[in-house]
Amino acid sequence: MRRFLLFAHTGRRAALSALRTVLQELTGRGVTPVLVGEQIDEICAQPADQLPEGLTDLLRDEHVHRVNAVHADEGTELAIVLGGDGTILRALELVRDADVPVHGVNLGHVGFLAESEAEDLATTVARLLDGDYAIEQRSALEITVRDRTDAVLTTGWALNEASLEKSDRRKMVYAAVEIDGRPVSSFGCDGVLLSTSTGSTAYAFSAGGPVIWPEVDAMMLVPLAAHALFARPLVLGRSSEIAVELTDDDRDQHAVLTLDGRRGIDLTAGMRVEARLSQRSVRLVRLTATPFADRLVEKFELPVEGWRGRGQRQR
Repeated sequence: MRRFLLFAHTGRRAALSALRTVLQELTGRGVTPVLVGEQIDEICAQPADQLPEGLTDLLRDEHVHRVNAVHADEGTELAIVLGGDGTILRALELVRDADVPVHGVNLGHVGFLAESEAEDLATTVARLLDGDYAIEQRSALEITVRDRTDAVLTTGWALNEASLEKSDRRKMVYAAVEIDGRPVSSFGCDGVLLSTSTGSTAYAFSAGGPVIWPEVDAMMLVPLAAHALFARPLVLGRSSEIAVELTDDDRDQHAVLTLDGRRGIDLTAGMRVEARLSQRSVRLVRLTATPFADRLVEKFELPVEGWRGRGQRQR
């Protein structure tokens, strides 16, 4: 029996309407929809008049398989995510270890991970079931946090970024940056952002970093409001490693490391964050081969009306 994991933004009616459609399409084709039990409970706890008609009955149908989050990837062929980039990042936490590919359905917000439109769900589901898609590999960060004795405190990963930021808005954090085992700079700042190419259009973009095409296998360091003459973004390749250490300039400093805006780790002076590109990629399902330049123009509504360049003439 084929199993597709469905993961939705439970607080958005558009996502719940899309969920109802996908449930109907999958069960109609004899495919088992799999949902995390917590999501089912969150949806069913909402007032009936605020839910799409028939959704509760579909979720309670015997053909829908309820699972614990830690088992969401077991036997799963593909995950369909209904929501924005944040919802996709949450779903990836469930399935990345099993290399389950993920397809995101766009529900109207600016985002670069989702692709399909909610209006074409029936066609989308049919193509996914028929295997009519391509897999796009995206690089992720592998993160290690060490204490001042160099002991490993925790490890993690991020598709978009790992952001090290001050905990106290009244203070700065003092950071030393090391690249490939060599000291590069140190400064007081609001924080330091470590980003993938995928994350270059997210937080890193807002912080003044460059846009990097997603197929570029690179990571980026962006200082946040650094008090330094040399505080420009740095772009590094796969062989490089970055380390950011909280120095003893302020023994009482506190910071927080956040992975993809969700998983937080408290840091104090002497702690060290190491980042490298992971050997395990994230797998995104693509139905169309839309050039990234076109997606950039669409998402940021860039002014290209009237463009008469050579590329336009060749279309």
